[in-house]
Amino acid sequence: MRHFLAVILMLPLLVGCQSKQSTSTMKTYCNPIDISYRFCLDQPSRREAADPTLVLFKGSYYLFPSKSGGYYVSSDLATWKLIETDQIPVEDYAPTVVAIGDTLYWMASDSIKNAIYKTTDPLKGNWELAVDHLKIPVWDPDLFLDDNGRLYMYWGCSNVNPTYAVELDYKHGFAFIGEVQKIVKGNPKEHGWEVSGDYNTLDSKAPWLEGCWVTKVNGNYYLQYSSPGTEFKSYNDGVYVSASPLGPFTLQPTNPFCLKPEGFVAGGGHGSSFADCYGNRWQIGAVSISRKQMFERRLALFPVFCDATGTLHADTKYGDYPMYLPTKKVQSPDELFTGWMLLSYKKPVTVSSALDTCPATYMTDESIRTYWAAKTGNAGEFATIDLGATCDVYAVQLNFAEENTHIFGRQKGIFHRYILDYSADGETWKKLVDRSKNETDNSHQYIQLDKKTSCRYLKVTNVQVPGGNFAMSGFRVFGKGQGEKPSQIAGLQATRNPKDGRKVNLTWNASKGATGYVVNYGVSADKLYQHYMVYGNTSVSINSLNAKLGYTFTIEAFNENGITKSSLMQAIN
Repeated sequence: MRHFLAVILMLPLLVGCQSKQSTSTMKTYCNPIDISYRFCLDQPSRREAADPTLVLFKGSYYLFPSKSGGYYVSSDLATWKLIETDQIPVEDYAPTVVAIGDTLYWMASDSIKNAIYKTTDPLKGNWELAVDHLKIPVWDPDLFLDDNGRLYMYWGCSNVNPTYAVELDYKHGFAFIGEVQKIVKGNPKEHGWEVSGDYNTLDSKAPWLEGCWVTKVNGNYYLQYSSPGTEFKSYNDGVYVSASPLGPFTLQPTNPFCLKPEGFVAGGGHGSSFADCYGNRWQIGAVSISRKQMFERRLALFPVFCDATGTLHADTKYGDYPMYLPTKKVQSPDELFTGWMLLSYKKPVTVSSALDTCPATYMTDESIRTYWAAKTGNAGEFATIDLGATCDVYAVQLNFAEENTHIFGRQKGIFHRYILDYSADGETWKKLVDRSKNETDNSHQYIQLDKKTSCRYLKVTNVQVPGGNFAMSGFRVFGKGQGEKPSQIAGLQATRNPKDGRKVNLTWNASKGATGYVVNYGVSADKLYQHYMVYGNTSVSINSLNAKLGYTFTIEAFNENGITKSSLMQAIN
């Protein structure tokens, strides 16, 4: 079932849940999530996955993204297997699913008619038609089953129209019950997070409101909606709250509910919330690449918490660093953060060859939109990173890019095959990971090492690429350095734009030894639920505030050796 009640009902059936274990053996993950992202069917050749619905059903996690040639299943949220099927229209956008009893129902966007399909065994990929069409066609649908057994549908995808909702009678052909209700309409003049652009600066471009999703927590109904557009780094999920599934809905003060505006991956919109088998809440959404084409996207997973006052918030603080996948109920984001820091930022890289437009430095700049490309896709092309000093390496993420590919759709026999070596001195090498016979097409391969490895150099050597040139957008290495943490930060200043309350400029004094900073902020000092990661600079402009609310800001510094928190607080009215 897609919503939290189903998790409770299915707990006795869960086979994917394991007993409590120590952090030394716990599985981790790193965004973007490590799945087989499919090549799109149209020009240009590129991969895509977005608009995800993730549900826990009969002990397994099922992930349904747009246009992926199928869907995925996992027992642990770490390793995913593709299920290909032609029995549902998997090329349609924004699929949604809901469990009613022992049956899973699926539907997606359509401008002509929306058919609904059902299955009792999605693992086999067998589906049958449940209803041929709804009363009216809808786009970006969400099906929500309340704990009293009543079913509701929410939808909307427009830069003009609001989002909508109606009750459905699933016992009688999913007929509409009552009138369609208008639920949420955009208000970018007050809501900075709804303003278009990577940095919420394009006031002239009307934002798209889309991707509704409803979650019920402690008797409250939380309506998520996405804005301002899927192609932007500012893509986010806002949230309204109501005591009734059809409203009226009131804007939650903490907004957006989920946004990761900077870092290797940025965005987090058009997401779905779910609970794992331990009752922990999660949000999975789309993050933007949008380089080859505006819909070039990946998926990211973030933990979700609800505080004592009912404020729902996703934790994106170090949202593209390794995180633990819990084996029990957790109470705070601190329990999930591994403490493995990024060791590879701006570190020197030596390569076998490089295209002039895709230099080696793009592998360590922490931007998924840039990538290094070798001159060929031949075996033997390589990249070597120098961490600058001996470090304890716990995990590596190899983010392969597509340069000069001519692949469309899913094809048999295409793989990323490589060997990963390590060295203390750059001369004597030992094998760390051998994927020379790999048989998966995963392009964001996250490798959690069985044990920490102390080294200074890492080298990835190509054996085979799916097509085109050997290329990587991120050669990301995680672990712990052996030096000092950054010094304390001083001089934090926050200045709100007097003519536009959606905007604030922050400056601070440099911290000695810092790789970067995280600004933590929120509508009060006890609700610093929003985060902005900054590499290198000592200033940032945040344009995603609510113009009518006050905010409090604090900041912390980080480097490869750890994090230095600060007691500095700055408030703006």
